[in-house]
Amino acid sequence: MTTESSIVGVEAEIDEQSFTAMLEETFKENQPLEGSVVKGTIIGIEGDVVLVDVGLKSEGRIPIKEFGKGEQGQDSSINVGEIIDIYLERMEDRNGEAMLSREKARREEAWTIMEKAFEKGERVDGTIFGRVKGGFTVDLSGAVAFLPGSQVDVRPIRDVNPLMGDLQPFQILKMDRRRGNIVVSRRAVLEESRAEQRTALLSGMQEGQVIEGVVKNLTDYGAFVDLGGVDGLLHVTDIAWKRVVHPSEVLNVGQSVKVQVIRFNSDTQRISLGMKQLEADPWDNAESKYPLGMKLSGRVSNITDYGAFVELEPGIEGLVHVTEMSWTKKNVHPGKIISTSQEVEVIVLDVDIEKRRISLGIKQTQENPWTDFLAGHPAGSVIEGEVKNITEFGLFVGLPGDIDGMVHLSDISWEKSGEDAMDDFKKGDLVQAKVLDIDIEKERVSLGIKQLNSDPFEAAAGDLKKGDTVTCTVTDVTDGGLVVSLAGGAPGFIRRSDLSKERSEQRGDRFAEGDRVDALITAIDRRERKVTLSIKQHEIEEERKAMADYGSSDSGASLGDILGAAIRKAEGDTGPDASEEPESIEKKSE
Repeated sequence: MTTESSIVGVEAEIDEQSFTAMLEETFKENQPLEGSVVKGTIIGIEGDVVLVDVGLKSEGRIPIKEFGKGEQGQDSSINVGEIIDIYLERMEDRNGEAMLSREKARREEAWTIMEKAFEKGERVDGTIFGRVKGGFTVDLSGAVAFLPGSQVDVRPIRDVNPLMGDLQPFQILKMDRRRGNIVVSRRAVLEESRAEQRTALLSGMQEGQVIEGVVKNLTDYGAFVDLGGVDGLLHVTDIAWKRVVHPSEVLNVGQSVKVQVIRFNSDTQRISLGMKQLEADPWDNAESKYPLGMKLSGRVSNITDYGAFVELEPGIEGLVHVTEMSWTKKNVHPGKIISTSQEVEVIVLDVDIEKRRISLGIKQTQENPWTDFLAGHPAGSVIEGEVKNITEFGLFVGLPGDIDGMVHLSDISWEKSGEDAMDDFKKGDLVQAKVLDIDIEKERVSLGIKQLNSDPFEAAAGDLKKGDTVTCTVTDVTDGGLVVSLAGGAPGFIRRSDLSKERSEQRGDRFAEGDRVDALITAIDRRERKVTLSIKQHEIEEERKAMADYGSSDSGASLGDILGAAIRKAEGDTGPDASEEPESIEKKSE
């Protein structure tokens, strides 16, 4: 009995253990695991929570806000009795209730879907819903991904607000489920689409075609326009018919524009665009719109060293050359006469349609002060003015009408050289001058100061003429000859070669300052105001006269005898031989 009882007790113990194990195993199979997604049934709604039964001892409570948005950002409804996926965080909290989460269940489901899409390289749909440092957050059907700022678009976008809240495709760049990180790109999707658009666009592109585009970038020389997969250059000169200094004056980045394809190189795929070509050319019929001599007003659009450009209408500018700005302001930068944006009156001087140029004048709209000056101050009149400037070639004197006259250095003084004479004047001096000449075309007035008095040279040399023999006084001895003064004060000069007929006597050291010499006038230069003389020519002339007076074919006298007798006669010699004929003199000598 004992043995049988023991056997029965052992068997009973084994059956109890097996039953317990089997019961626990069955319980484990039917018991939901914490940290997993389970099925739950909505059993009711109490205020702001939803009651869900997941097969535990008690139901769980989920905030109703977790049901506010469905998958992919769409609104969802809550229906009692509906079976939904729920994430079981804990089977019991301190209140004995199951801790459930609808959001985490959606997130876990989304992660599974995202992993499959990432492995296949497929796009996923999502919604941008927030901003974070360096980028944005994207809802991928419950999973939250990070969108870097550089991956939002193919070009920088200043305002992302229009993109937020819209369902759009993204490409998963990388993901780490353990860390809960997903990085997506909208740019990769756009670039792929742009490549397809680019191929289609280039295959059908033709010159003259009108296309819609978006301004992508601005430079000093133009703007780059995104045509949808390919960029074209809109040069600054093709933006508008009017002058555009910088594209930013007309365009902004992100602005939609309508452009025309001007040039297209299929090999290099370079596209040149134009905006002004879509408008009428303002130069059409410009010749009839702006006849010569027409007076009109315009706005100064640009100033250069050589003049100023005046806008007559949008797209048409004329040049006012610096010489056509003022009657009186010469050698002045145009910026000192007019300023940018100033409204000015102009006269049309010339129109060249082929070169698209219009020449304008500002001074022609005003009275010509040179004409008025000529009427009031003809040549020969005396005028007074202030010395405005002193240059190496003369004095500039301010005259009525805001014009300047010039006194050339040769017209300052009769006696002094021009350089020495200018030393007697300084800026601001009031001087009188005579009007010598007025050239209206060249806008010049020539003045003279020395002309206020008579020329002393003319007074001194008025009766002199070439060939006269005069007595003059040596005022200076130079290497080149003698500087002399004639009786009336006229200056003269005797060259070294003219000091004597004999070469041995052609020396300046034979003379001293103050010596009086007889010389023959060989030239009178009234322009240079000097007299040229020659002692040599005087001696030759005296010899010629002596031979004419005493020369005889039958006298037998020598040339020396004749000259000697002539000299003695000239000196008044009354000796016994003074009156003898050359013949008797010759006989006595024999």
